Amino acid sequence: MDAISVNPTQMKISSLLPIVISIAAGALAPSAASFAAGHPSAKSASHHKAAPTKAASKAAPHKKAAATANALPPLAADSALAANPPALPAKAWLLMDFDSGQILASANADEALPPASLTKMMTSYLVEQALRSGKLKTTDLVSVSENAWCRGSSTESCMYLPLNSQATVIDILRGIIIQSGNDASKAIAEHMAGSEDGFAKLMNAEAQRLGMTHTHFVNPTGLPDPAHKSSARDLAILARAIIRDSADYYPLYAEREFKYNGIKQGNRNALLYTDPTVDGLKTGHTEEAGYCLVTSSKRNDMRLITVILNTNSAQSRASETRTMLDWGFGSFEKATPIQPGAVVTSAKVGFGKADTVAAVLGTPWMLTVPRGQQVQTTVEIKPGLEAPVAKGAVIGKVIATSNGKPVGETQLVAQAEVERAGFLLRGWQQVMKLFGK
Repeated sequence: MDAISVNPTQMKISSLLPIVISIAAGALAPSAASFAAGHPSAKSASHHKAAPTKAASKAAPHKKAAATANALPPLAADSALAANPPALPAKAWLLMDFDSGQILASANADEALPPASLTKMMTSYLVEQALRSGKLKTTDLVSVSENAWCRGSSTESCMYLPLNSQATVIDILRGIIIQSGNDASKAIAEHMAGSEDGFAKLMNAEAQRLGMTHTHFVNPTGLPDPAHKSSARDLAILARAIIRDSADYYPLYAEREFKYNGIKQGNRNALLYTDPTVDGLKTGHTEEAGYCLVTSSKRNDMRLITVILNTNSAQSRASETRTMLDWGFGSFEKATPIQPGAVVTSAKVGFGKADTVAAVLGTPWMLTVPRGQQVQTTVEIKPGLEAPVAKGAVIGKVIATSNGKPVGETQLVAQAEVERAGFLLRGWQQVMKLFGK
């Protein structure tokens, strides 16, 4: 088929139709950007439906009643490390401690569900890692094919890249993260892997490397496909990887708006406008996936990651996330079970010039534990430890528990080198070992 011709003025007018995201704390600030690319469409579009105005709600009470009837029942936690976790009306939800990766509370954490535009976290992560490794540069130009082009449509999330134009990688990355651009995602996929299918192979390989065991990607956008799935746990793992590995680019996830091609669009993560501790990450919505949100928040020395999958409105995904964060920060605190540099135990070493070596923490260790609960530690040293032992070599681990539940573990390393004993000394040690001394 021939390329569809679109008048630039018409495209800008249609793409600037606003979407109002209703959130529990009230409307977004007046200065917030309009949401140009989020209009309702068919099931195949990754988009965000506009919340009805008060006037519309009064004019059509049956719609409000229908929405209430379709609301999911509260889903109680099936795993929690503290008392009184929330029950949230979503198909799956999860709260993770960023530092340790510990799951603090969750429900249906491993159920494979459609992730909608949360998919784009993997797309952006691959771009960020390519930038870090030097495979891409921020100034590299990405071409917009007819496959990637949005055709001036406002029926799906778009960056509105003109057909056959070129955009820099950094603009494409902003278009993916802030504007949730399907066109930007397709264009960078073709640029990096030749096709969407080729890029999906990269996505799945990276998912496997990160330990995302309930995830399979088919495309870089999150547009519906029966085989395109992920889970709350896997998406939290991915969010943690972005924050940990993409420090230079993570601030993009907190940006509230981005203007490209004369079109300014706002970030759909409503909590960025109402909670100054929230600095990412991504929203998603299709009819099949419902309303989804992955968020990260840092308060004082604690960072938490939340995942909401398949709730019934943009307002609900924001309010449920807020509930999860408030419970998490209110129920947990940071603890340092062992001070850095402290000798944890003395490990026996066979056939060495020294019989023992001091075991210390490999890195500083901080845990997130239920408020007011004591932390107990258990030490495990590798059995049959023999010289030579290098300074800093891993020789065991410490396991921490709180109220009988594991809350983390860390490696123990040798504080000093232990050289292998000479032949005569080793022989004597062997004799003593035979006699049990």
